[in-house]
Amino acid sequence: MDEDKNPNSLLTQTLEGVLERITFQNDENGYTIAKILPKGKIQPVTVVGALAGVQVGESLVLTGIWINHHQYGRQFEVKSYQVRYPATLEGIRKYLGSGLIKGVGPVTARKIVDYFELKTLDVLDQTPEKILEVPGIGPSKADLIGRAWIEQQQIKEVMLFLQGNGVSASLAIKIYKQYGDQSIQIVKETPYRLARDIFGVGFKTADQIARKMGLAMDSPERIQTGLLYALGNLSNEGHCFATSEQLLAVTVPLLELPKELCFAQIELLIGQEAIIEEQGMLYLPPFYHAEKGVANKLLRIKHSSLDRLGSFKKVNWQLAFTVLDKSSNIRLTDQQKLAIQSALTEKVSVLTGGPGTGKSTITGSIIQLLKERHASVLLAAPTGRAAKRLTETTGLQAKTIHRLLEFTPSEGVNFARDRENPLDADLIIIDETSMVDILLMNHLLNAVEVGSHILFVGDMDQLPSVGPGNVLRDLIESQVIPVIRLDTIFRQAEDSYIIVNAHRINNGEMPLFSKDATDFYLFSETDAIKAADWVVDLVSQRVQNKFGFDAIRDIQVLTPMHRGSCGVTELNERLQNALNPENPHSAEVRHGSRIFRVGDRVMQIRNDYDRQIFNGDLGRIASIDTENQIVMVNFEERLVPCESIQLDELVHAYAISIHKSQGSEFPVVVIPLLMQHYMMLQRNLLYTAVTRARKLVVVVGDKKSIAMAVRNNKIALRNTFLKDRLMIEPEKEKNNTIWRV
Repeated sequence: MDEDKNPNSLLTQTLEGVLERITFQNDENGYTIAKILPKGKIQPVTVVGALAGVQVGESLVLTGIWINHHQYGRQFEVKSYQVRYPATLEGIRKYLGSGLIKGVGPVTARKIVDYFELKTLDVLDQTPEKILEVPGIGPSKADLIGRAWIEQQQIKEVMLFLQGNGVSASLAIKIYKQYGDQSIQIVKETPYRLARDIFGVGFKTADQIARKMGLAMDSPERIQTGLLYALGNLSNEGHCFATSEQLLAVTVPLLELPKELCFAQIELLIGQEAIIEEQGMLYLPPFYHAEKGVANKLLRIKHSSLDRLGSFKKVNWQLAFTVLDKSSNIRLTDQQKLAIQSALTEKVSVLTGGPGTGKSTITGSIIQLLKERHASVLLAAPTGRAAKRLTETTGLQAKTIHRLLEFTPSEGVNFARDRENPLDADLIIIDETSMVDILLMNHLLNAVEVGSHILFVGDMDQLPSVGPGNVLRDLIESQVIPVIRLDTIFRQAEDSYIIVNAHRINNGEMPLFSKDATDFYLFSETDAIKAADWVVDLVSQRVQNKFGFDAIRDIQVLTPMHRGSCGVTELNERLQNALNPENPHSAEVRHGSRIFRVGDRVMQIRNDYDRQIFNGDLGRIASIDTENQIVMVNFEERLVPCESIQLDELVHAYAISIHKSQGSEFPVVVIPLLMQHYMMLQRNLLYTAVTRARKLVVVVGDKKSIAMAVRNNKIALRNTFLKDRLMIEPEKEKNNTIWRV
């Protein structure tokens, strides 16, 4: 068909050609923008549509219509397609070198094709051992290529099967990695397993496949999977439980079924213990046992007669503080003295306060007193950055909580430190406790001896943990755990507009924008697109030119939302182009709609216990091996390999959401804040963003938006029962403590 004869025809037509380049591909739905070189033509054309699984160099037979896009001009809109092996030497080279086969990049592809020419694909299919004949390819490389080719053909079968069910190429590969040769059978017989087993496959995708397999809308399996999925989504929003009304309000529109049918399946799930019900609260089992476990253990520690720091109850505190004042040249306030005394005499205690109120001074003084008595202390924080900062301020090695508990990769979550092998410490100090969710807190407390002391340090006015629960706030509001609140800003901190304004925001007052300020600036702008221009200019030029900060290493953009001109997605694309543009001499790899380059700032968005990197960890791409399809990322001076299948767990991090910034500090933060973000304009959000900066804050936006955030002190309520569980007193029976929780 000669497409030039009728470029605007809405009649279905056929286009045959070689895939030259993939410009864009959506990971979720396979929507692709690509360049095709039509058969017999010398100029490529643009094609758009669902082209999941296609590879550069493949010959495609496309069925669709020609359209004229108002912005991008003539395009071929694909309705369906068939894939054929490339038939030319250059096509085969592009096909093999496109990243299709692990171990084969452009260089190796050229070697193989130059040797076997048009017989290359037949050799790979029928006699892959002949790859050894190619000069420069040894036995191990040849074996890797042969196995990868076979695996790729099996993946192709899975993809062809899934293509008709709307599954993207990246998900098809994950399905194959999970189930291997059983993939098609499992997808046909138990499609809802995908939602449970595979990251990136939600209920809607699994449901779409199941419906294509003929499963009825009102089947019990579908309803139960939908209920568990909805309850899991509520936990992703921070809730430990849901009432039946809350759960049904989410599930009924999801399943498009009557409320009565869904409610009946809740009862069955409770009977199967897939959901645990208590006093009208519906929990997924891990969150129920974690919440109960945290309350039980804290009460056990608090009331236990065992006390590894019992000698501090006899200390002459007046003398001890006099010695501390002389040795450190710091005059401790009464609040600080009370906090030190509480940590060393109370089994469980909380230290909370904003920036500049002396939390680090208290921690240092506690450690000094412990050293004098040869007592032991362990320091930990939820993230690597927070642990590193704690190490710097105390001089003692601090670890992430996962490393403190000696996480060991295995099926599920496994810690070497637990109730059978507890932590050996007189005092355990946990910093940035506001970030710790209910599951991690339960694992931590499982490993704490009842005789040890534990001090939780954190700022309850920051955003709560990304994971479920609101642990620090619940501990404080229960009034069961002794709490010391620090509210005095020290003189050396009064000169910092960052600290002064953080406290003003927290108190519901507008931040000060003074001409005398050297660390807090406002660039006034109400238009979102112009504000985004300002952000890019500030990060790439102005801040580093005026203050000398490195744009990639030192400056972090923090934004309230993901979408929009000043959202995470668009800002990352623009900042990458400004700070780390395409370089023909530097490697890059495309994954769906994202292009990763050496030097990019990136963030992990899912816990990967095998590689010991966690949701929110920040790093930089150190190298890209295009032959073996490995991206090496430097996470806190630790190189972690990311294979192509793992790249959907990695996103750019030139700009990140304020929620994801918890526990981190940066020399400079740039904060776009506009009415575009009105749904997210809250006091604790702005407070958290400002307190992430050590040396400089630049706000891009308008005072109306800032005022709205400062006034809005409504805290999104989370369904958690931890506070109530802590308020239940233990009962004594025959000298054994029984916990009625």
